Amino acid sequence: MKMWAGRFREPLDPEFDHWQRSFSFDRRLLGEELEASAAWARALFKAGILLDSELKQVLGGLQTIGEQCVLNPSILDQTDAEDIHHFVELRLTALIGEVGLKLHTGRSRNEQIATDLRIYTRKQIDSVTEKLAALAEALIARAEELGQTAMPAYTHLQKAEPVLAAHWLLAYVSMFFRDVDRLADCRKRVNILPLGSGPVAGTGINLDREFMARELAFDAITSNSMDATSDRDFELEFLQCAELIGIHLSRLAEEVTIFSTTEYGFISLPDSLSTGSSAMPQKKNPDATELLRAKAAKLAGLNVQAAMTVKGLPLAYNKDMQELQLPLFEASETTLAALSIVTKLVSKLVFNTDRTQSAATSGFMNAMEAANYLVRQGVPFRRAHEAIGNAVRKAMEKGCELDGLSLGELKEIRPEFDSNFYEALRLSSVLSHHDVPGGTAPNRVQHSLSAAKERLNALREAHYAHA
Repeated sequence: MKMWAGRFREPLDPEFDHWQRSFSFDRRLLGEELEASAAWARALFKAGILLDSELKQVLGGLQTIGEQCVLNPSILDQTDAEDIHHFVELRLTALIGEVGLKLHTGRSRNEQIATDLRIYTRKQIDSVTEKLAALAEALIARAEELGQTAMPAYTHLQKAEPVLAAHWLLAYVSMFFRDVDRLADCRKRVNILPLGSGPVAGTGINLDREFMARELAFDAITSNSMDATSDRDFELEFLQCAELIGIHLSRLAEEVTIFSTTEYGFISLPDSLSTGSSAMPQKKNPDATELLRAKAAKLAGLNVQAAMTVKGLPLAYNKDMQELQLPLFEASETTLAALSIVTKLVSKLVFNTDRTQSAATSGFMNAMEAANYLVRQGVPFRRAHEAIGNAVRKAMEKGCELDGLSLGELKEIRPEFDSNFYEALRLSSVLSHHDVPGGTAPNRVQHSLSAAKERLNALREAHYAHA
């Protein structure tokens, strides 16, 4: 029987009936639906709608439904339910009889789905945050392993300055910590309870909404029933967070892909996360990183799909909103899977440190520090910049690096050059001179590593508090 069949005389067109159902995907919300329904039942008892014996029957029935579906998931395939709410009502009534029909007193599917989705999104935020912490931990561990190993940093994909390889990895840690911050901020707005809003105007039963919020671990209750049942901002925010996570993963994947080519040779990919060519026996293809780039595109598309679904909808609930569930489910599952894969990848990468060290000392990577040397000698920076540009050109003509120029050749360019210039060009000197907060000087990178580990520990503690 339909939950709304009384007003209709004609049966639904079978094709339309199948087309408009959501149970095939909102069955994911079974746990959330049972959790919210139990809180609703307790509120009904508190309001005098359910007797104590009836409450026990309802709560026992809801628990049984959950246990049965865990033991035998095929139960979810053997149903004619329209959606997850209908499924629970049908199963509950079959288990405990007419008392099961009391559970929907004062309640609407509009607020049910809004509540279920908020509980689901809250759980996903916590799960994604945990995965981000695991990825940050893997990056920090690899950064510690690399120690004083240097590598080139690039701008415009051209060699720029040498940095510690740990500094490169910590750049991504910074990105993923920002993702954690965004999710935490999003969670504040997710964790507001709409239950008790009715279909649009609020419930007609004098229920204790604050009691239900406490039961379901919500921080507060919604303030407007029309907004509560139609608000999906929390979902859009989560999708935006997921899209940014995807972008950050894609950037890391792109660099790993580039650095693993034979032309760079900075990184060797693990066999367990790579594939070969069906035609060319020598190939090791970076399928993991390539798919990570593609998943970022998928997350961006899901975000746009959801935003365009909400755009222009009148208050309050509209059936269009049913189509908002799949982007949320797919984005959550895609993000969690991608984070799991990239964490494995980071843990198993092999860094070819001899290659990175060599690359960090060639291609005039010390040119800016050479200009700074002249600045320390009292030369205005623009004059120093010009002088080193001339020195680079002379070295290119000679087929050497800057330290291959004689002191006499350098003094022809600027008289301020002295013999200590060559010491300033050494890799260790270049790195150590970037001694500012956030810089790549070894002591600064060590400080950043310590700060990242402290942040990670705090994140773990906060996660355990939520759990």
